Amino acid sequence: MRVGVQHERASLAAMPLADLGSSFTFFFNSAAEFFRHLSEIHWTSFGVALLCLLAMQLARSWAWRNVLRAAYPQRPIPFTPLAAAYLAGAGINAVVPAHAGDVTKVFLVKRQIPGSSYPAVTSSFLVQTVFDTSVGVLVLFYAISQGLLPPLPQIPNLPAFEISFWADHPQALLFTVLGLLLAILLGIYFLAHRVRRFWDRVRQGVIILAEPRRYLREVAAWQGLGWLFRFGAFWFFLEAFGIGGSFGTVMLVMSVQAIANIVPFTPGGAGAQQALLVATLTGPSRTAVLSFSVGTQIAMAAWSVVLGFAAILLVFRTTDWRGLIRQAQDEADQEKAAGAKAPVAGSGA
Repeated sequence: MRVGVQHERASLAAMPLADLGSSFTFFFNSAAEFFRHLSEIHWTSFGVALLCLLAMQLARSWAWRNVLRAAYPQRPIPFTPLAAAYLAGAGINAVVPAHAGDVTKVFLVKRQIPGSSYPAVTSSFLVQTVFDTSVGVLVLFYAISQGLLPPLPQIPNLPAFEISFWADHPQALLFTVLGLLLAILLGIYFLAHRVRRFWDRVRQGVIILAEPRRYLREVAAWQGLGWLFRFGAFWFFLEAFGIGGSFGTVMLVMSVQAIANIVPFTPGGAGAQQALLVATLTGPSRTAVLSFSVGTQIAMAAWSVVLGFAAILLVFRTTDWRGLIRQAQDEADQEKAAGAKAPVAGSGA
């Protein structure tokens, strides 16, 4: 009896790993379809799509520069090293899950602004989430309202761990979300009441939000341009793979990508995107959808990596990106230690 119970427990413990493996298996099977149909790609449209992705990153970099200029009006903020840091972070995000590249962007940009602080630079980077979240919700709402996404009963059956796990375990999803929100609220409460200097720096990074017209003109407008380039990139990817670009199809692809990246257990939501697109993109054959999905994901990841490491080499004159991050982390630790010695709020200092 005990052996049977232990065997059952071991089987249950292995289920998440098996489910996670299904995401990778689905992705690699899709990759095989892509490479089998490599000769059918329209390379001109493919190249235009890659240029649109580069333009999107540069537009977003310019928006971030404008946020930092508002936070540090007396400091020169050159665009080239900032754009290089942005591209480097995007390259890391393409191969490492959990948005590790965003941390890299903050580290590298902080080094380019004399006298800047990590709290201010980090909060300035998060300013972009205001516009991105708003547009992402609108894109997702459009896909839902048009019936482009699969019905809820079908979602747990998709061969993608990121989607099926949370759909099969709604209580775990609820507790995870509530736990994250609670941790964020506790962190904000602690910092707001214990470290006034830290909180002042956070406010410094988002100061542009206090000037709505300037924010719309210098940040939201450039982010909107970046979203248009993103839209164009997917349009030309669809053309390149022979599916054909249309407003509805591009919106579907963008909404699928957003869903797959909400909780990315795999780099770039590999497997989840393919499963969702096969379930939602009607008209083209399953082979064409798989070839488009995995081909686009591989191309975007490879292009991001190439641009990121080229930026590090040309601007920072090194290929040791880990060394850059270690140096920045050492600086962050030194700043944290210095901040700990500063008087805290209510200390009477």
